[in-house]
Amino acid sequence: MTPDGRLERSWLPGGVRVLTLERPQRRNALTPFLLDAIAEALAPDPSVRALILEARGPAFCAGYDLAQLGEDAAAARSPDARIQEVLAMLEAHPAPSVAVVHGAAFGAGCELACACDFRVGTPDTVLCMPPVRLGVVYAPDGVWRVARLAGVQRARWMFLTAAEIGADEALAWGLLDLVADDAQARAHALATTLASGAPLAMTGLRRTLRAIGQSPIDPAERAELEALRAEAFASEDAVEARTAMREKRPPRWKGR
Repeated sequence: MTPDGRLERSWLPGGVRVLTLERPQRRNALTPFLLDAIAEALAPDPSVRALILEARGPAFCAGYDLAQLGEDAAAARSPDARIQEVLAMLEAHPAPSVAVVHGAAFGAGCELACACDFRVGTPDTVLCMPPVRLGVVYAPDGVWRVARLAGVQRARWMFLTAAEIGADEALAWGLLDLVADDAQARAHALATTLASGAPLAMTGLRRTLRAIGQSPIDPAERAELEALRAEAFASEDAVEARTAMREKRPPRWKGR
C-alpha cells in the first residue's frame, strides 16, 4: 500500500458496490490521490444499484490530511474545490449510498458521510467539524451538507465550537440514521434493500429530495464568502494552526 492509501472496490450480490478506504495508518485521512480514486469509482455504471462507503482501521475518516495543507497553501491551492467536486459526484450518482461510520469522522470525513443518503454508525462513532481550530472558513456547500441533516442551529454549534458529537447525540440530531454494534452488516442489508428498488424511481426520488432540501446562496454572497475563505486559508492564523498541531500545542491566534 502506498503512503496515500488506496480505495478497495468489491461487490455484494444484487449490484451493491462497496468502496473501502484503506489508509489506516493516517486514520483514512483524504489525499488528492484518494479523492481521485473515489471520483474514478463513481464513474457511470448501470450495473451499480447501490453504493456502500466504508473504511478499515480505527476510524472512518479523519478528514483531509493536514500534512497536505502546507503543500496546498504553498501552491496557493485550496483542496476544497476537489473535495466539493467529488462529494457532488457522490450525491448525483444514480445509485443510493450508505456510509458505515465507525470511530472518528472529522471535517471532510464527516462531510463525506453526510454526502451519502444514509449513515449507519457504531457506538464509538464521533463526528466533528473543526475548521475554527484550523483557522479556515469551511466551504458553504459543506456547511449545508451538515445543516440539511442536523438543522442550522446544530450545525452552528458544531462549526463554531468544534464540539465532538458522539453516536447517541448524532442519532438524535439526524446525522446518523442507525447505530448498531453490527453496523457493517446492517449497512449491507440496507444497501441490498435499496438495490432492489426500481432504478428510475430511485434516481428520481433522490433528485427530488435533494432539490427540496437545497437553499441556494445568492451569487454575490457566494463570491463574498469565497473571498473570505481564500483570505482565511492564506492567513498567518492558518499557518499557525498547522504549526501548532505539528508541535502539539494550543495555537496563538493573531487575527490576521
